[in-house]
Amino acid sequence: METYKEMIILIAEDNDGHAELIKEGLKDSGVCNEIIRFSDGKETWDFLSGIGEKVIDKDKHYLLLLDINMPKMDGVEVLRRMKANKELKEIPIMMLTTTDDPREIEHCYKLGCNVYITKPVDFKAFAETLKRLGLFIQVVKI
Repeated sequence: METYKEMIILIAEDNDGHAELIKEGLKDSGVCNEIIRFSDGKETWDFLSGIGEKVIDKDKHYLLLLDINMPKMDGVEVLRRMKANKELKEIPIMMLTTTDDPREIEHCYKLGCNVYITKPVDFKAFAETLKRLGLFIQVVKI
């Protein structure tokens, strides 16, 4: 029987406003997990691959909320690298992005993302999406 490992939520989002909305939306829906935020894809990859200032703790579980359009390295490249890495490929990845192009969505699923959520442009709809996301995270056992 595997021992319980704490789940940490990673947010890779270059927009400060969106990052704060995501954090607040998760907290408002009762998610109290530790949250680590990255502001670009390279910073995210450095953490995951163990070359950043902060590095991944293999004794913990992670969930990555990943934006696509980020500087230095886009979210699709982070997704591709993670799913190609034997130590990282099991980390669940939720694409959380404004990109609603069906080809992009299909591409992300083919690369291995677990869920693709399009951020609504409307603030109220975005807040409701985050509330649902928070509730989803609470019931999912990783």
